[in-house]
Amino acid sequence: MAWIYLVLAGIFEVVWASTMKYSDGFSKLTPSVITILAMIVSFGLLAVAMKSLPLGTAYAIWTGIGAVGAFCVGIFVLGEAATLLRIGSVAFIILGLVGLKLSAS
Repeated sequence: MAWIYLVLAGIFEVVWASTMKYSDGFSKLTPSVITILAMIVSFGLLAVAMKSLPLGTAYAIWTGIGAVGAFCVGIFVLGEAATLLRIGSVAFIILGLVGLKLSAS
């Protein structure tokens, strides 16, 4: 169950990172509120997951999901560049996340 909480925490991290972009420096109310609520949910789920997962594994996977998810939102929603170097770099992040999952006891 801890892994499910961790993945959900990572998804909410993507939500808050994305809506923070739309908040325009917290000057727009709706995206700002969504950002803060998603942060609270993300941190709460991470805390629950960390009750039974190692700190290094949980935190690295949480931030990795957020980084890869924000990268995907940037490309598919915001029209950011999808260069070979950027995609390759994200592939290394994903490889690292898989390695952490496989090595977790």
